[in-house]
Amino acid sequence: MIQEIDRALRGLLDRDASLPDDVAVVFDAPTKDWAAKRSVPTLDLYLYDIRRDLERDTAGMAEIRDDDGRLLARRPQPRYFKLSYLVTAWTQRPEDEHHLLSETLVALLRHDRIPPDLLDGPLAELGLIAPVTIALPPPEDRSISDVWTALGGELKPSLDLVVSTPLEAGQPEQAGPPTERAVLRAANRADGSAPPDVRPSDWPPDARVPA
Repeated sequence: MIQEIDRALRGLLDRDASLPDDVAVVFDAPTKDWAAKRSVPTLDLYLYDIRRDLERDTAGMAEIRDDDGRLLARRPQPRYFKLSYLVTAWTQRPEDEHHLLSETLVALLRHDRIPPDLLDGPLAELGLIAPVTIALPPPEDRSISDVWTALGGELKPSLDLVVSTPLEAGQPEQAGPPTERAVLRAANRADGSAPPDVRPSDWPPDARVPA
């Protein structure tokens, strides 16, 4: 799931953001040691938080049907997870960093979800959307300054990118074949003998179940 979103975000930025050709898009933790070793202009998308998106979770089972509408299987509704990325730009000049952040912000604002053509693997097979938000205030129990403190680095301009991605919660359960006929068996007679099978064709017209 996470690696598929990483690939989709890189593809989105490569396609829709006007980034210079020499800019590297990475997913590293922007620590002091990492920043000191960086040698090229870099746009960093650091995944710093993963948590359930309870607002999008749905209970129950989802039905899988063929093109004719016949039920093939049932599967548990997917669970959604929020992937939070700290987006930062790293160059030799603050002006260039601001330019990279601006181009990234514009590109991401064009999309309220990951474009389906950029998804692959199990996420693409689910056929569900992966909503995207950018630069919204973080939850009250978390601040960007806390993230920088944990990284041991100095606070710098950043974007908070959140992708809510579905994850298959269980294997599909195959549905049984459709019922074509029913057999009713009455209790034994008073003399102990078993009554004959009663089939739908023997029912009175007003008691038959439509096929």
